[in-house]
Amino acid sequence: MDKMKVLAEWSYTPTKIDKGYTRKTLYVNVGEPRMEIRDVTQDMIDKFTGGRGFDLKLLWDAVKDTTKWNDPENEIVLSGGPLCGITQYPGTGKCYAAFISPLSGQTYDSNSGGYWGPLTKFSGFDAIEIQGKSEKEIIIFINGDDGKIQILESNQPDINAYTITENLHEYFATSEADKRSISVVSAGKGAETSYFGCMNMSFYDPRRKVTRLKQAGRGGGGSIMRDKKIAAMVVKYSKMTGNENNVVDLDTLQKVGVKLHKEIHDLDDSQCKMRKIGTAHLNEIMDEYHLLPVNNYKFGQNSAEIAKIHSSEYEKLFTQGLPDGCWYGCSMACAKAVDGFTIQTGPCKGEKVTVDGPEYETVASLGSNVGVFDPLWTIEANFYADHYGVDTISLGTTLAFVCECFELGLINKTDTNDLELRFGNKKDIMELIHRMAVGTDEFAAIVAKGIRYIKKAFAEKYNSDAKTMEAIGMEGQGVETSEYVPKESIAQWGGYYLTLKGPQHDEAWLIFMDMVNKQLPTYEDKAEALHYFPNFRTWFSLVGLCKLPWNDVEPANNRIVNPPKEAAKVPEHVQNYVDIFNAVTGKAIKKEDLVTMSEKVYNFQRVFQVRMKQGNAFHNIPLRALGPVFADEWDARKDYYDGKLKEIGVEPAGLSTEAKIQKLQEYRLGMWEGLKTAVYKRRGWNKKGIPTVETLKRLGIDYPEVVAVVEKYSKPEDVIA
Repeated sequence: MDKMKVLAEWSYTPTKIDKGYTRKTLYVNVGEPRMEIRDVTQDMIDKFTGGRGFDLKLLWDAVKDTTKWNDPENEIVLSGGPLCGITQYPGTGKCYAAFISPLSGQTYDSNSGGYWGPLTKFSGFDAIEIQGKSEKEIIIFINGDDGKIQILESNQPDINAYTITENLHEYFATSEADKRSISVVSAGKGAETSYFGCMNMSFYDPRRKVTRLKQAGRGGGGSIMRDKKIAAMVVKYSKMTGNENNVVDLDTLQKVGVKLHKEIHDLDDSQCKMRKIGTAHLNEIMDEYHLLPVNNYKFGQNSAEIAKIHSSEYEKLFTQGLPDGCWYGCSMACAKAVDGFTIQTGPCKGEKVTVDGPEYETVASLGSNVGVFDPLWTIEANFYADHYGVDTISLGTTLAFVCECFELGLINKTDTNDLELRFGNKKDIMELIHRMAVGTDEFAAIVAKGIRYIKKAFAEKYNSDAKTMEAIGMEGQGVETSEYVPKESIAQWGGYYLTLKGPQHDEAWLIFMDMVNKQLPTYEDKAEALHYFPNFRTWFSLVGLCKLPWNDVEPANNRIVNPPKEAAKVPEHVQNYVDIFNAVTGKAIKKEDLVTMSEKVYNFQRVFQVRMKQGNAFHNIPLRALGPVFADEWDARKDYYDGKLKEIGVEPAGLSTEAKIQKLQEYRLGMWEGLKTAVYKRRGWNKKGIPTVETLKRLGIDYPEVVAVVEKYSKPEDVIA
């Protein structure tokens, strides 16, 4: 491979990590070009902790109230956190990215596994800010070994993720073993044409001898990369030891880690089978409880087809016997892969490849939700989504919406340029994915912008019925819904649609607590859960941890020694996190401090969104998220839904199905408003969903510029009594 031209270069002395922090951040402006190394203040550590917290604070300082996603001042900010990179406890390789999203126009944060977060931290930086726009295709190279930052003119003819990642591992490595010291962030051609481009973060698998990809999938970070003409970002650090974080109490860290490693070893096979199947173990469970999205969330179950995508079918395809952790020391090893997969369509047709995943969310989004129950098709769609650099969740939910629009006659084959976009039509749905990446097809270009954009474009261009599209378009705040049917869990309405960034399952998954176990009977119970769990889950994003070791394996006695509501929190594992945080940082936090740490960032991010949306950071929910929209949805569970009407005092006998649907919708819209009020009140927000000044003061984030946003968009009558 030809040597790349150096467009700019700076030398630096890498700062050693102390107690989990370097206390330095790297700023690179790719347009000027310019580089700065900036100090992290103690106040920033105390208020924002790290990871997503650092990302948001740096982004706040970088953008204006009017900044759009494709403005030069928009940034991609990446940070791991103080626990990122430790090797003694499972799930510590996470990196978090924040930016102003193309989909929502407000802040978004997205997380990924892989080696990028730890290696950039070991290279001397708690966070990295990328700002500006390049005129040329570039590659940013952080050389932690030699203490150099370079902007290189890209010589890569193919920017699609698998190709460029493999090439750059080869280019920057001095040996086969050295490839493991490198991580690449890439996007792809699909990220150029879509609003939901993802960022692929790599790690090298020495047993398979291939580079593998994990995704910061949601929100459009890859689209911003390509708008800035960044072909890739690369980090190299080859001097790793077992204690790069220079922790305070290595002995405690090791003891707590050994305890969890043993739990995973002893219990995983009888609990979630993460090491054998990964998150695909959820496939048949979600179908059993009517939670598997089928045909654009119309249904939650397909008993006739579920056997085809049963987790046992994916287990046959996943390569077994190999450690599949995406960072050193993760014995949960859920990062499954399919080796020797022969691609059947598109530009890679005939190639044998290793495909990462699919995860449950992809099995659903590029499977049941588009009416496809074929693992091989889903694996190929997964490959191309990653390769083209697009988020599988937004892609699948968008395609499902488009398929339903086609079946309803809202669009036709003339509009789609001869594609028969019916549920289950694998050939034409795959062709649409390829056309979206190419970007020359007008219809495909509309689809690539996501559901909120599509609704407006279809109404204007094809005269599609706007009211119907609003009812069935599964998006919130401009972001496509992730892959669980929320209709029958009021708490999950909040877990999806009363969130910071839209309906992504990483804030709160309360369906079983609410719908199955009946543990949240009142609005106040649901609001309490929608306070605790989003804040507790936020904590993972501040420190650099994966969520899965928290509750995808539990102590054997968890549900024996703890009351049901407490068991859902897995208290012993919560204490593990307290112990390892203190062991790394030398602090002395307690369990309750985890939520308070998160509240600071959670409320700061909410004010940030209010700032970017000029007071209009509202929460919307589509009717399909609340219940049936069409008669076939009702009739698929007629006795169940008739029973729901009886529960609210409506006798279904004699009513048409359409009248039943209207009655239930009206009632549930009232429930939505009741839930919203209860949640806002518990969070210390006003009727508009804006944190109060009192809340900011309680959390110590009452910075003048933050208070100014709240005061600008709040009125006395907005207070919740």
